[in-house]
Amino acid sequence: QVQLVESGGGLVQAGGSLRLSCVASEFTLNHYSIAWLRQAPGKEREAVSCIASADGRTYYADSVMGRFTISRDVAQSTVYLQLDSLKPEDTAIYYCATFFIDSCAGYNKRASPLYHSWGPGTQVTVSS
Repeated sequence: QVQLVESGGGLVQAGGSLRLSCVASEFTLNHYSIAWLRQAPGKEREAVSCIASADGRTYYADSVMGRFTISRDVAQSTVYLQLDSLKPEDTAIYYCATFFIDSCAGYNKRASPLYHSWGPGTQVTVSS
């Protein structure tokens, strides 16, 4: 069974940075794309980024383009999300999840059924 654990969240001032980590079960990154999603209180879950298992290509939501960077270390079975130029509206619980499509196609579809396993999440709070 695939297991994912996020870490790296915290409290930061606007304009600051954080680096989130998602440690996955061995060989997970060989078989699944990994996405980062976030959910703020009272808001729908939003997919913010995906890294494709097929070729490592990366994809971003418009809301984080140019500020967030996703990367992976297959040997360490870890995916990272670098959060720069943080804004108060980035405040949310951030989750990593496995995604069935090796190209990340459709990762940002609302309530996609192609997500398989989820981590428990890590809280990111950005103060103004």
